[in-house]
Amino acid sequence: MTHPDILFVPYRDTLKLLSLEDAMRICEETYRMHARGSVVWSKPPSFKLDVAEGFHNHWHVKGCLLKDIPVTGVRMYNYFDDGARNTVGGLDCTRFIVLSDPRTGHALAIVDEHLVYQLRSTAAAAIIGSMGTGMMRCLLTMYRFEEIRVTSRRPETRAAFAAKWSRELGIPVRALDRIEDVVCGADIAVGGTTSSDIMTREAWMKPGAVFISLARREFEPAGWSRMDKVIIDSWEMNYLMPSFRQMVDGGVFTRGQLHGEIHEVVAGTKPGRERAEERVLVHTTGLVSQDIAICMLRGRCTPQPFLAGSRGLLEASFAIIICGVIPGRALARARNP
Repeated sequence: MTHPDILFVPYRDTLKLLSLEDAMRICEETYRMHARGSVVWSKPPSFKLDVAEGFHNHWHVKGCLLKDIPVTGVRMYNYFDDGARNTVGGLDCTRFIVLSDPRTGHALAIVDEHLVYQLRSTAAAAIIGSMGTGMMRCLLTMYRFEEIRVTSRRPETRAAFAAKWSRELGIPVRALDRIEDVVCGADIAVGGTTSSDIMTREAWMKPGAVFISLARREFEPAGWSRMDKVIIDSWEMNYLMPSFRQMVDGGVFTRGQLHGEIHEVVAGTKPGRERAEERVLVHTTGLVSQDIAICMLRGRCTPQPFLAGSRGLLEASFAIIICGVIPGRALARARNP
């Protein structure tokens, strides 16, 4: 038996295949797959090989089957983390997605996943870097900002970011020293660091604000229950994460306090924002189903109608939610275009 050669898509090629607007449609459709129950997770849903002593090495593997395309994919990445240096978002770590045809088991493609990770796990209002740039670009498709405030661990990186984007956007982009000064008064705040420390406090969030938490303990656990709405991408996947599981098992936040999952808001089975003054927390651990959908498109391995002719970035995966949780009014710091 023969089948077409496996397609390999290296990092440089991924940079040429993507557009933001099409990704929004693809990611929204992936959420609708979840709402229809057509996404099948691997068992167990996550496999990890962590060897700290002598290596500080970490392997993480996730997989799923998307019935509506159809495609089976496995996402694998390997990185170094000794507590001082973490390469999880850098080009010097290993990141690939392997795609197969679930009807035959034939391999379809191996796709470098660095750009997908950088731009799916995005952040703009509270942190900077490749992820910060991705989320900022995403938000700029929906809002005209009067001001953007940023911070990061190193003064030189935030200053360079602010100078570059002030010039390119023609609006003030201010580099500040403290996270509190970035978040207080903001309509949209995003946190996505590699730290295990709490970054943002609930008391800093003004009425009507949205906080998007992209990693670990960006938002203080005690503040979750004090927000008007909490929306996450997947209870099951988040419960695999130690910080989330500790919060839930300790009774700090319960499933009964959860407003809903992202796919429920996208599908309309749960409402998004209902009052202008609502404070909304969106927390995500990231869904491999979206990674696989985008990589299937990247490799041009599918003729399916909802993907045909589209090119995308997974940075848009949270843009769908923002439309539902940010009021359609003039905002103090961000206005609809």
